[in-house]
Amino acid sequence: MASTQSGKKFKAAAALVDRNKRYSTQEAFKLLKDTVEKRATKFDQTVDVAMNLGVDPKHADQMVRGAVVLPHGLGKTVRVAVFAKGEKATEAANAGADVVGAEDLAKRIEEGFMDFDTVIATPDMMGVVGRLGRVLGPRGLMPNPKTGTVTMDVTRAISDAKGGKVEFRVEKSGIVHAPVGKASFAPEKLAENFNTLVDMVMKLKPSTAKGVYLKALTISTTMGPGIKIDTNEITARNK
Repeated sequence: MASTQSGKKFKAAAALVDRNKRYSTQEAFKLLKDTVEKRATKFDQTVDVAMNLGVDPKHADQMVRGAVVLPHGLGKTVRVAVFAKGEKATEAANAGADVVGAEDLAKRIEEGFMDFDTVIATPDMMGVVGRLGRVLGPRGLMPNPKTGTVTMDVTRAISDAKGGKVEFRVEKSGIVHAPVGKASFAPEKLAENFNTLVDMVMKLKPSTAKGVYLKALTISTTMGPGIKIDTNEITARNK
């Protein structure tokens, strides 16, 4: 019975969306809120963005990867693990890191400890962190200088992570997936987060990428239908 009800709710939400239309950002987030009301859930759904890019990630010079701090955060508590020693370890603890360590933390992770959402490391700790590549890599948790997670400024890195920093990386299929907030956010706040993320991805267009860079753009909630956004609006803004 529950699955039947769930199916009916999804159909009701999907019926609001014109699959052949490309919506403006403003229209899309207003519509997204309408679909959430039709597809009510017991939890606050995440709002995700999918960007189909005209790049070939198999070529290193066409890899799109970065990070951006969203103005209105993600609406969730972010748990931060920091690899640091000495004064930097103390600084990390004082800045609000949830777990701080060095070889001892690496050993805990090797034994299965994964109670964190983001990993930050000082450069001198990357020899230790590098051994965790098989564990952290597939989960997208490996610290990287390009995303600001390998740094001596651990205070800022922790502040950014807890304040709504989103890391993104283009997948093999040429698609970037990233969250921009919660369904409970006002449409205006979701749109601002969305624009901040998308504009950053646009700025990172590889010089070797030919043809159309932003091919398609869709937003959706965890349990809701996809809503296509007019890419011309985004491209014009980023010329």
